[in-house]
Amino acid sequence: MKKIILIAMLAVVGIATSNAQSTKKAAKTAKVEGAGMAFETETIDYGTIAHNADGKREFVFVNNGTKPLIITNTQGSCGCTVPTTPKEPIAPGAKGIIGVKYATDRVGAFTKTVTVTSNAEGQPTKVLTIKGTVLPDPVKS
Repeated sequence: MKKIILIAMLAVVGIATSNAQSTKKAAKTAKVEGAGMAFETETIDYGTIAHNADGKREFVFVNNGTKPLIITNTQGSCGCTVPTTPKEPIAPGAKGIIGVKYATDRVGAFTKTVTVTSNAEGQPTKVLTIKGTVLPDPVKS
């Protein structure tokens, strides 16, 4: 009897969890009139990385609007954060990528932002975040 109750509870939790996830995804990519910009994630966590490791990451987004999305500018919060911008307009329903490179020669914790300026309806500027910790080089004995 205990096994049946346990299996039933797991099934209910599994169904509730899968429904909650699909609802969240659907809400994020709701269509907008005009150009739209819906990011898969607005924060990239580098975690703990080695000194001078590869600092390149990508913010992936979709134009969830009805008109082409034009990104006019991307600006890092300091010189250690260098973003790259799509040059061509992003068609409705198409995906785009904003690349970002953090200078991992700086040891310690970091939290930096990238400000995206576009023609997106209702959000002409969007702030994205990168964070993590760069470890020092190991001490040689």
